[in-house]
Amino acid sequence: MTEDIVHVALFDDSKVIRDSLGTLLSTTPGIGLCGCFPNAERVVERVDACKPDVVLMDIDMPGINGIEAVRLLHAQHPELPVIMLTVFADAERVYAALCAGAMGYLLKNTDPNELLEAISEVKQGGAPMTPSIARKVMLHFQRLPNTPEAPMDDPGLSPREMEVLQELVAGLSYKMIAEKLNISFETVRSHIKHVYEKLHVHNNAEAVAKTLKGGFLK
Repeated sequence: MTEDIVHVALFDDSKVIRDSLGTLLSTTPGIGLCGCFPNAERVVERVDACKPDVVLMDIDMPGINGIEAVRLLHAQHPELPVIMLTVFADAERVYAALCAGAMGYLLKNTDPNELLEAISEVKQGGAPMTPSIARKVMLHFQRLPNTPEAPMDDPGLSPREMEVLQELVAGLSYKMIAEKLNISFETVRSHIKHVYEKLHVHNNAEAVAKTLKGGFLK
């Protein structure tokens, strides 16, 4: 596959959505549609076959729903970014999707140009969300019980890993972190991988949540 093209796989049971998004993705320079599926059955097998750089995943599908599909994908391909693309805006589904391993959450009424930007952003290490969804996530974190009497043990992060984590919590994408800290994109990814290991988490959402709740970040 050509390195300059971001290959996207789409899972959605609506033919209208598949047709409209399929056309958008297939005709946008720099983006290619490598798979378009009406359900999430055999999701890992299908992704292994079409090898996408980014996955767009609906939630409400027959058989395996999108959240379970993300969980299955994340177990096999933890670095593959998945954006939930759905009509559901309730906090329960948002949190469940992020905990399952989703790296973005957009509503289906998102402007096409914003969707294309989100695909590029998540590929670069960001976590794109519809503004109303991002607000729900932040409110959820703010409502987590404060436990200053039992702070999280020092995870043993290096000074540079602490810097990278600080910027991740601030909402910066991997690319933006690299530019701000004057290091390479791959170096950022390496630091994030080590942060995940030391915090015992699997994705950005879990890392941010554990950091905010643990209170160890200065």
